Amino acid sequence: MQLRKPTVAIASKIGPNIMDLYVIRRPSAWADLAELEAAGAKSAKIGNEEMSDRVRWIRSYIVKEADGRLGSFCIYQARDPESIREHARRVGMPGNEIFPVVNTVVIRDDPIDANSTA
Repeated sequence: MQLRKPTVAIASKIGPNIMDLYVIRRPSAWADLAELEAAGAKSAKIGNEEMSDRVRWIRSYIVKEADGRLGSFCIYQARDPESIREHARRVGMPGNEIFPVVNTVVIRDDPIDANSTA
């Protein structure tokens, strides 16, 4: 078992910033994969081009919700929870369920989905 400390220092145009690791829960946010893909493209664009000194999207786990819609658990690095809320507001997606990561336990790396490598 490997433990990883979640705080990461990054360099930016305004000097070094400390970004902490967060999990964001977005329940039943999308009707289908097309909606999810559109939101993901907008999220990456805003994060990379407008807020790169405040938020960094690391990965997302997409889940099927009980109501048939899609939700997600997203892993972000961010300056603070307000930066995550602002990013979500600009994208037009939920962003209120924010949990700071206090530690990371890695047993195995995420498996590679055979469909994503084709």
